[in-house]
Amino acid sequence: MILKCNSCDKKFVVPDSAITATGRMVQCGSCGNKWNQYPVKIETSKPIINKKINITKTSILTKNSKPKKKKAKKSREIDLYSPEYLEKKHGISLNNSKTSNNVASNKKAYFGFYNSFIVITILVIAFSRSLYFFQDFIVKSLPFSKFYLDYFFESINNIFEIIKNLISNY
Repeated sequence: MILKCNSCDKKFVVPDSAITATGRMVQCGSCGNKWNQYPVKIETSKPIINKKINITKTSILTKNSKPKKKKAKKSREIDLYSPEYLEKKHGISLNNSKTSNNVASNKKAYFGFYNSFIVITILVIAFSRSLYFFQDFIVKSLPFSKFYLDYFFESINNIFEIIKNLISNY
């Protein structure tokens, strides 16, 4: 017997013995619609026309079954390879005179995290080297700074030893 869902027009094949004369509760395996199905009487006076029908197995209602929901895909409004999309999303500019003039005027230069990190590291190293070079002059003019300078250079030596041990052990 072929059953047809009323809501999604999906057709299913069910054995004739599965639907009794009193009817049976069935559920669409595609949309989850439930209905009482009674045996269908076939009229023999009409000729049978051979048509290809998409038929799947039936999903008969059980306590544990849940309907499957299909989500409709959204169609894209913009082409993924259009120059506007590539420029906006990925920063790729094609050699068009219109887009290249606008992009050149609106483009800003960013320094970036890693460039900033490198510059700060170089400045810290330069500062510590200059302190080491002028250590004697600083101590002569400011005698209380000797303790702080010694502590600073000892801390730097400890940091380098820790890094050296981490690299050599692994």
